[in-house]
Amino acid sequence: MSLSLQIAVNYANDYSDGIRGTDDARVGPLRLVGSGLVPAGVVKRAAFVMLGVAAVAGLVLAIFSSLWILLIGVCAMVAAWTYTGGPRPYGYAGLGEVFVFVFFGLVATVGTQFVVSESVTMLSFVASLAVGALACALLVVNNLRDIEGDAVVGKRTLAVKMGDRKTRFFFVFLFLVVVVSVLVVAVMSQVWALIGLLGVVAGVPAVNAVLRGASKTELIAVLGMVGRSQLIFGCAFSVGIFLSV
Repeated sequence: MSLSLQIAVNYANDYSDGIRGTDDARVGPLRLVGSGLVPAGVVKRAAFVMLGVAAVAGLVLAIFSSLWILLIGVCAMVAAWTYTGGPRPYGYAGLGEVFVFVFFGLVATVGTQFVVSESVTMLSFVASLAVGALACALLVVNNLRDIEGDAVVGKRTLAVKMGDRKTRFFFVFLFLVVVVSVLVVAVMSQVWALIGLLGVVAGVPAVNAVLRGASKTELIAVLGMVGRSQLIFGCAFSVGIFLSV
């Protein structure tokens, strides 16, 4: 379900930004609709197909766990489409990071625990803060890279609203949130969770690049750095919690 939603939101974002002309002067990687490589209708259908796959997966999870999963799933699908789609996309109003934090952090982590054990603990909530912060860091770099182009086309991302300098400090702050979250989880009895700090260490090159002023195409490489940091963190943090049980 989570993977399908991730793919769906990327297709939906590609489609909606493409038909709005937001990607006409894109700095980052090639977009399907904006580049004219794939017709907009095809990308739109791909987004809805993946939303359908997510819906089926969510229904199965709900049957074997709780019907509350259906409500969460519907909210997630609506959020996936309205990120940049619909008449009032929240991604164009500077709320992208908020929704990413909620759905890729809180919902993904706490929701997973609920599906598996039908319970929610403070431990999973604290752990979700680190997961959400890293997911936000990825979006912050993306929006920092596109800050000039987004401002021109009226896409008021958080980066556009905060400006270049504050956005860079916000990026660093998100990594601090990860560190604090891991430390709290360790203190709460999961001492091996400290292994998750390997992900933060892996993100140091990204933090350094952002602080020294990397911009535009330079930030494409930083996206890769943050992605690797996120992957290493997820694996190391999970192993650490498992070893602490």
